[in-house]
Amino acid sequence: MNRAGGVEGLDALRDAFLNHIRLERGLAQKTVEAYAGDLERFTDSARNQGVSRPADLTRETVVAYIGDLEGAGLGPRSRARALSALRRMLAFAASRGDLEHDPMEGVLGPRVPATLPRLIRPDETASLVEAVDVSTPLGLRDRAMVELLYGAGLRVSELVGLPMSALDRRAGLLRVVGKGSKERVVPVGEEALRAIDAYLEEGRPAILGGRPDRSRGLFVTRRGGCMSRQNFFLLLRKLARQAGIPQERVSPHVLRHAFATDLLEGGADLRSIQAMLGHSDLSTTQIYTHVDRGRLRESVEERHPRGSGKSGRR
Repeated sequence: MNRAGGVEGLDALRDAFLNHIRLERGLAQKTVEAYAGDLERFTDSARNQGVSRPADLTRETVVAYIGDLEGAGLGPRSRARALSALRRMLAFAASRGDLEHDPMEGVLGPRVPATLPRLIRPDETASLVEAVDVSTPLGLRDRAMVELLYGAGLRVSELVGLPMSALDRRAGLLRVVGKGSKERVVPVGEEALRAIDAYLEEGRPAILGGRPDRSRGLFVTRRGGCMSRQNFFLLLRKLARQAGIPQERVSPHVLRHAFATDLLEGGADLRSIQAMLGHSDLSTTQIYTHVDRGRLRESVEERHPRGSGKSGRR
């Protein structure tokens, strides 16, 4: 191991940290790649300041790096992500004894407003589902995919990548491999199960048409492979137009959010929703599962001692 003055150089530290989060922490490849880009930008910034070792990092090094990010035109969210990557790498360095002080102490990141995904109402979701033409094998597949996306709160990457073995039809459960290769089991509603049954009985065999089932994916294309995320996104946009919903309001992420929101408003608790969505942090679930202002007001009017005792405005 190449060490200068007993402390590993920044480039080597960066590489060791990326290996750590990929191999030991099991972070998704896209996350590792995002961290790699952010940390390479940091090491370049530090090198321009004449700093090449963790032991030489100071608060001024980090502040200058923040200035470089702003100068590069990065928005608050991108800068916050870059500082988060740096903070994690420095914590990793400290755990190995490569840092005697925290160069980020007292450094404040940019304020990032909490944004919520665009909303789609339950009646609009129903219209989206009904817009699928189930008279064709591909329509049976599309109906099953939309029902499952909304009925199980999947990420689009999870949906299109489902293998046949993921579904336990008898138990009504779906085994999903999510971010960081983390596995979770999600219950599937009856509507989605019926749509999947129709697809598996009549749609999938007709789509394959006797061709080899080379992918063993649950949802297949005419070529026998799995649908891409991009093609499913375009499919949702097409269904939105047919259902009379502005297409910019519809995406796989919006349906995932609708799943969580509708569960919450139906009385489900946050911990259960967190498990079904596959969130490691409850705060992420709280962002997805916001309660709208009207519902909040109804809660105050119905339940607070100083409320009216009934919903609606007095």
